[in-house]
Amino acid sequence: MHTKNLSTLSSATKLICFSFFLSIICAGKIAAQQAQEKTAQGIPAPQVVAELVGSGVISTTDDEFGGGPSPDGTAFYFNKTVSPHYLYVLCEAHLINGKWSDAAVMPFSGQYRDTDGVLSPDGNTMYFASDRPVNGKDPHRFLIWQSHKIEKSWSEPTVVSGSINSEGNQVFASVAGNGTMYFASSRKTGQYDIFRAKLANGEYQEPEDLGPVLNGPGIWTFESWVAPDESYLLLGSFGRARSLGSADIYISFQQDGAWTKPVNLGPVVNTNARDYSPRVSADGKWLYFASERGGPYDKRDKLYTYQEFTDEMKAVRNGLGNIYRVPLEPILKEARNSAPKQ
Repeated sequence: MHTKNLSTLSSATKLICFSFFLSIICAGKIAAQQAQEKTAQGIPAPQVVAELVGSGVISTTDDEFGGGPSPDGTAFYFNKTVSPHYLYVLCEAHLINGKWSDAAVMPFSGQYRDTDGVLSPDGNTMYFASDRPVNGKDPHRFLIWQSHKIEKSWSEPTVVSGSINSEGNQVFASVAGNGTMYFASSRKTGQYDIFRAKLANGEYQEPEDLGPVLNGPGIWTFESWVAPDESYLLLGSFGRARSLGSADIYISFQQDGAWTKPVNLGPVVNTNARDYSPRVSADGKWLYFASERGGPYDKRDKLYTYQEFTDEMKAVRNGLGNIYRVPLEPILKEARNSAPKQ
């Protein structure tokens, strides 16, 4: 997800977030300078290339993130946002005769800040975070909502029941095949950590903090995508060790019921820009993610002219978010080789 507008947060959390944003500015500059050095330290770099998704339709000169396909690959769901993030809309495009149709706002979105749409493994439910009213009242925080596929449209969203939304802000919820939900929440520390809630009798139980291997001081994890069999978690985090830039995508494997220390997915996925919001296609072949690479993050040997600068800002790779994909198998293979053994 994008970092949210501070108006939804408490005064204490605002102070934490303000300090966090200042640290990101400084840390991003330092991390960019260290990127080549960190790559040399052994972060995996399989011989694959990140592919821009739907250039001009899905990935545009605007700010897009949070994208992934339907299980059959004929629809693509993603977020567009207006900087500085005062509005998020969930969008969809459809594959027609091998080409993506013009994108449209999803039927239930377009008024509130709806973000981080993630499909259930069967593609029939979309979970997303929103600050929309509940029973006519503004909750002043982000909650997890759900909408169900109905023929060619989607149902009116409802708040996920149980303890998921009991306190704090909740963002980026994904579910395993057995219904267990993984999500990011500010409920415990004010920063965003990863929690898990099991489904019992149709209702989510008390969320479980996934502990110091995944969560910790100075680590802000806004996204956690879980594999359907819960064999691994993809994490979009600021502040983890061996970062290549602003935010990076990491992976943690489940071994003997415990999660391994997260491993950076390396320079094919991660850059000196912000790389985040991961998802995997239903067939397990493709890793989709958002990246702000390009534009101001590209190395230059000379000063911009005014025309060069304005032309670059009008290009798709202008430093705002776009959506990319890479083959998952080689990324997983390298990450498993680098993962610590339990």
